[in-house]
Amino acid sequence: MTPAINFLKKNKCEFTIHKYDHDPLCENYGLEVVEKLSLDANQVFKTLVVELNPKELAIGIIPVSSKMSLKSIAKALGSKNAIMANKDEAQKVTGYLLGGISPFGQKKRLRTVLDESALNFEKIYVSGGKRGIDIEVKVKDIEKLLKLKIMDICIK
Repeated sequence: MTPAINFLKKNKCEFTIHKYDHDPLCENYGLEVVEKLSLDANQVFKTLVVELNPKELAIGIIPVSSKMSLKSIAKALGSKNAIMANKDEAQKVTGYLLGGISPFGQKKRLRTVLDESALNFEKIYVSGGKRGIDIEVKVKDIEKLLKLKIMDICIK
């Protein structure tokens, strides 16, 4: 079990685990999930770590079919600007490897923004905390468990 799965179990959240064989040569982890599990790329979400100014890490959860607007996530969190976090720092703070960063069960809870497109679905797919594991979970449960903001943070 991953920390993400343990977190959901501890909080008595209903979820479904979807496993697939991760290709170690694949670097586009989100699209790999879409392809291997035959899912809608708008319903599979990736968890991205950003660095706000002044130095603070935060999380943006967006569809794998989209790119995050750093300006929008900075504004959503009341910061002047944002950049993508350093890979090593993101892994250290969350406790997960890139491609397996889950919004759940991170070592340190970071302020989080979920893209509003998630509201188009009852359930979305997010990383289960390890490459090769995705979790299907209700959007309302994500919102409740993570006490996050829901805003438009994607580039249009």
